Amino acid sequence: MSSDFIKTCFRVCLFAIILIHSSCSKNDSDLKPVIPITPQPPVATDVAFWLTSADQGTLFKKQNMALIFKDETNGNPTIVVDTTKTYQSIDGFGYTLTSGSASLIHSLSNDKRAALLKELFSTDSTFIGVSYLRISIGASDLSESPYTYDDVPNGQTDVDLAHFSLDAEMTHLIPLLKEILAINPAIKILGSPWSAPVWMKTNNNFVGGSLNTTYYTTYANYFVKYIQGMTEEGINIDAITLQNEPLNPHNNPSMSMSSSEQANFIKNNLGPAFATATINTKIILYDHNCDVPSYPLDILADPSANAYSDGSAFHLYGGNITALTEVHNAYPQKNVYFTEQWTSSTGGFAGDLNWHVKNLIIGATRNWSKNVLEWNLANDTQFGPHTDGGCTTCLGAITVGSGIARNVSYYIIAHASKFVRPGSVRVDSNLAGSLQNVAFQRADGTKVLIVLNDSNGSQTFNIKFKNKVVTASLGGGAVGTFVW
Repeated sequence: MSSDFIKTCFRVCLFAIILIHSSCSKNDSDLKPVIPITPQPPVATDVAFWLTSADQGTLFKKQNMALIFKDETNGNPTIVVDTTKTYQSIDGFGYTLTSGSASLIHSLSNDKRAALLKELFSTDSTFIGVSYLRISIGASDLSESPYTYDDVPNGQTDVDLAHFSLDAEMTHLIPLLKEILAINPAIKILGSPWSAPVWMKTNNNFVGGSLNTTYYTTYANYFVKYIQGMTEEGINIDAITLQNEPLNPHNNPSMSMSSSEQANFIKNNLGPAFATATINTKIILYDHNCDVPSYPLDILADPSANAYSDGSAFHLYGGNITALTEVHNAYPQKNVYFTEQWTSSTGGFAGDLNWHVKNLIIGATRNWSKNVLEWNLANDTQFGPHTDGGCTTCLGAITVGSGIARNVSYYIIAHASKFVRPGSVRVDSNLAGSLQNVAFQRADGTKVLIVLNDSNGSQTFNIKFKNKVVTASLGGGAVGTFVW
């Protein structure tokens, strides 16, 4: 190929580029100029307002609007907040950190993990400040496989717990908890077993069966060794439940435990074992659905079991959230807790946001619960890890894939955890029409009001405090947290 030919091709290409550039410049000049959007400066307001809309157009975002308390009267529905009427104190809001969740989060790069943990657990103003975690004692159904802390070969036993070990948690869970505690040393941790070691069970299987009475003392010592072992790792277990879902023998792992069995175990074995070992970890009863409040009531009716019991824990896969008040009213000196509710991968954002905020964030706390915990903190894109037979559609608060996706229970908890800090007290507020709500006062005097517009249409309403009102509005199905 001659050099003259190459030069000719070069000139033709250069001329074409000049023509194209000239044409594009002319077309650009015909377009209207782009006007940059300048962020509005923050407006002065008496009330800070964070919003999540049902259509996901706004996800837990602070609104830049002037909400000023005034002396006025109008015809809007009015939520009256009265801090002179107080109810229970609050321990916190959060999730279950399953071993599957821990493995996914701990396996992130150091930078990504640090950023995520800060977002979730830091109490700085820009993060959501999760203040309560539930962990499984041994495997849950959202572990890769079932295990306990004293698994021995089939046919063998270990009455002296010589083989007890927390090694199964040393790879992910315990290191991750230490990182979380470095961010929020005050976070409360609740431990719950899904099963005793199989050699202690009547059916020698991870699924179903019950605790063999021969091993009641051994199992009490198992709890003691667990709490002492976690303490040695710098992890304080604030409370335990005796058995996750004791009336559900079908999960993997699982174990049945009747109310009479639980009462006997507490008063004759676990309570005395804790006392002997000077363990102050709270013993919480039941840990199952609201449809059988007779379970914790039967145990609390036993004076010896009652003496060792801090209170009762509930889920809401059956029954009504008002069961918490039924138990509270029968034994007002005992606490109630809400420890688990899942969101499904087949659910919808708007419906789950509405149901969970109405029944749990608002419903559980209006019925005396000291905490609210959603179920799984994290899953992968296939809704794992899980055991064979474990939940295959449990949607975590976050999904860990190529990035981090924030799912509906992230926002459900964020609307409370960021603002209603441990030590806050629920205060009185009325239900106004479709405006489901609950109010709190923090230790520093700050007021927090969480409102759900439980209707399809937009609703304008008043918040009244000390005879002054501020007027706000929420779209249908939207959730707002108001802070002043």
